[in-house]
Amino acid sequence: MNLVNLESVSHAFGPKPLLADVSLGLEQGDRIGVVGRNGGGKTTLISIIAGTLKPDSGRVTHTRGLRVGTLSQRDQFDPDAAVKDIVLAGRAEHEWAGDAAIREILANLLADIDLAAPAGALSGGERRRTALARLLIEEHDLLILDEPTNHLDIEAIAWLAGHLVQRKSALLVVTHDRWFLDAVSTRTWEVVDGAVERYEGGYAAYVLAKAERARIAQAAEERRQNLMRKEIAWLRRGPPARTSKPKFRINAAEALIANEPPPRETVELLNFASARLGKTVADLEDVTLHAGGPASGPLVLDHCTYQFGPGDRIGLIGVNGSGKSSVLRLLSGTVEPDSGRVVRGKTVRLAHLSQELAELDPTRRVLETVEEIRKYVQVGKKEWSASQLLERLGFRGEAQWKVVGDLSGGERRRLQLLRLIMDEPNVLLLDEPTNDLDIETLTELEDLLDAWPGTLVVVSHDRYFLERVADRCVALLGDGRLSMLPGGVDEYLERRASGAALSARAASAAGTPERTVQDDRPAPAGGLSAKELRELQKELNRLERQIDRFGEREAKLHAEMAEAASDFERLAKLDAELREIATQKESAELEWMTLAERLEAQ
Repeated sequence: MNLVNLESVSHAFGPKPLLADVSLGLEQGDRIGVVGRNGGGKTTLISIIAGTLKPDSGRVTHTRGLRVGTLSQRDQFDPDAAVKDIVLAGRAEHEWAGDAAIREILANLLADIDLAAPAGALSGGERRRTALARLLIEEHDLLILDEPTNHLDIEAIAWLAGHLVQRKSALLVVTHDRWFLDAVSTRTWEVVDGAVERYEGGYAAYVLAKAERARIAQAAEERRQNLMRKEIAWLRRGPPARTSKPKFRINAAEALIANEPPPRETVELLNFASARLGKTVADLEDVTLHAGGPASGPLVLDHCTYQFGPGDRIGLIGVNGSGKSSVLRLLSGTVEPDSGRVVRGKTVRLAHLSQELAELDPTRRVLETVEEIRKYVQVGKKEWSASQLLERLGFRGEAQWKVVGDLSGGERRRLQLLRLIMDEPNVLLLDEPTNDLDIETLTELEDLLDAWPGTLVVVSHDRYFLERVADRCVALLGDGRLSMLPGGVDEYLERRASGAALSARAASAAGTPERTVQDDRPAPAGGLSAKELRELQKELNRLERQIDRFGEREAKLHAEMAEAASDFERLAKLDAELREIATQKESAELEWMTLAERLEAQ
């Protein structure tokens, strides 16, 4: 049964048509993910479906008695209202406390929020979770969610995906979180050029289907181009002959020329040359760090020793409030440790993308903000001006003269990314780089980072992006350490489910001991001393880099063996070296696992 029908719907803002003669239906049980470029019409489409926006033309029909629940990008509450009054809508305590479904929602979204607290005291993430909890507690036939994963951590996103799949209501969701799309969607709608293209399956199926459509379209375009070249050649065969040419052939040739499609506005991030990186990038030596300064805020690192090496690609994860951004600020030199020291390599050229984008002056023009970094840059063998680079990043014509304060969140983040990489850094610290970026820009950013030769440390709640660009994950679990997670995000979620991951604030409130004595602190019964733990961590880091080098050497040997396929003597030598490398790598991996188990047992 169709819940909502759209018939020949069109809508525009100013001269730009966002939807043009769109007809579609949303059925009971559908779980649909909506994708498309920022500003392409996604929010307009779901607003029309929800009934909060009237289209310029066409008809929208809801089934009788349809209960629609919507989550917008802005959460507006009475600042004086208590959280429990917003979420529970006056339900008596015995009523909601006796309902297992409500208790589950509160436990997973509001466990660390005081229900008696006023809404005005909530952070952005807390407001988001409050709005979600209020929506999910109610019964709806259709849920319409606009960027529901904004401000949510990895654990909350995983729980929300599982919860939505189990609900009986239909779902329409706009999000740039591709893992979430794959987890909840059975169909995908792409809003593009005023139309809505429909695909079966979640994000992965959509990508495959779109690639196949593009292949077919490219083949058709190649045939059309060949035909067009023939027709143009025919038209140009001399002025005398043209007057005698059949009119239908002239009309056909002119139609082919008229159908030449305009170049699409694509986003393109470029690979810039990066300065050479030495052996040392950033070494934390016995570092203690509080989020709000010495001993004044939650404890993030407690006498922590860790090495970030050249070429490391690390995803830093943890619950909201665990201190991830504080660690990035420590690495960038923005904050200093309370004790211990951070040793940075002499060749390090560092770029830090923060969440706030405070580095952008809102009163300046887009082109000016780029030219203050560099007016020209060498990319490969070609020199590019700042204006040319902006154009390749989607800032065309007059868009380069916009005031920064008038840009959308996605445009500002894209602009800041260009500023960072134009300075040719060899160490990138990215704090939530996917915020406000559409999927097209995300894939371009991933392609850029795939070929990034330097060191990368990224904080992101976008699980798809994190698993795509990082080689390994390191977690802040509330114990003052940087903990390796060989199992990646899945292992983190398992630890979180077992209660092993805390925020820095929660760990401090729970009485996590703040260590002030260093190497002479006695070891716990059956455990290791602080010095032994630090030495163990250093050895783990050394083994990780050694294993990485073994892997690189293996790949090179395989390539050399392929080239020497007909040289049996050289092939035998390469094969012997490969076996030796494999033996050494296996030995290092076994040693790493043994040490990791000892560290885990502490």
